[in-house]
Amino acid sequence: MAAAATAGATAPVRVEVCDGVGHLVLARPSASNAVDLPTAHALRDAVGALAADDAVAAVLVTGEGPRFCAGGDVASMLAATDRAAYLEELAAAVDEALVALHRLEKPVVAAVKGAVAGAGLAVMLSCDLVVAQASTRFVSAYAGVGLTPDCGLSWLLPRAVGQQRALELLLTPRVLTVEEARDWGMVTEVVPDGDADRAAELAERLARGPAYALGQARRLVRSGWDADRAAVGRDEAATIARAVTTPQAAALLDRFAGR
Repeated sequence: MAAAATAGATAPVRVEVCDGVGHLVLARPSASNAVDLPTAHALRDAVGALAADDAVAAVLVTGEGPRFCAGGDVASMLAATDRAAYLEELAAAVDEALVALHRLEKPVVAAVKGAVAGAGLAVMLSCDLVVAQASTRFVSAYAGVGLTPDCGLSWLLPRAVGQQRALELLLTPRVLTVEEARDWGMVTEVVPDGDADRAAELAERLARGPAYALGQARRLVRSGWDADRAAVGRDEAATIARAVTTPQAAALLDRFAGR
């Protein structure tokens, strides 16, 4: 199964398309896939490429090496001449990429392992289904280095786990086990360590599904946080009217009626 589009092998973010699934790989394993400015820009470009590619029906986000993402690259922050300016630019660049991922009208699966920290949590929560290996740990990590949440985490986290739990993660050094993360609503499914197949299976199944319906269901849920109840209802009505005209819906409705 050849890739339809692939970034350079040494790029900090790789993209390839196979059987309708766009594989977005965080590829700085020696730095635990921590995000520096070039990585942030590469992530933005990768999401843009996946959004524009009609061959992509679903997206799978993974991290190369033993850890999913350690958050922002502290080494790059410390090396900056003007740390404040660098951090603002970095946070804004990562946020631009994650806003684009949040708005992507295609379902997104994340496969996480090892550690998910800081901005890595924001990457994960910008995905729809999260498959976590059993030894994965989750931590905000910001307060431990005297920093504040960025990359939309203060918006994403309370929507996933509730305000009080979000504050506990952000204000204390609490580290969540994978079972706790699942109980809190951050993780969809837990798999044994080393299992890289389940997340891929989910992404492939989504890619085979009704693309318009799945992408718009994702959009409706994620955009609904910014709209009032009546506006959501109107959006739903217009969207389902468009959905019923798609060839996939026509075939599925006929199959259902034939039962």
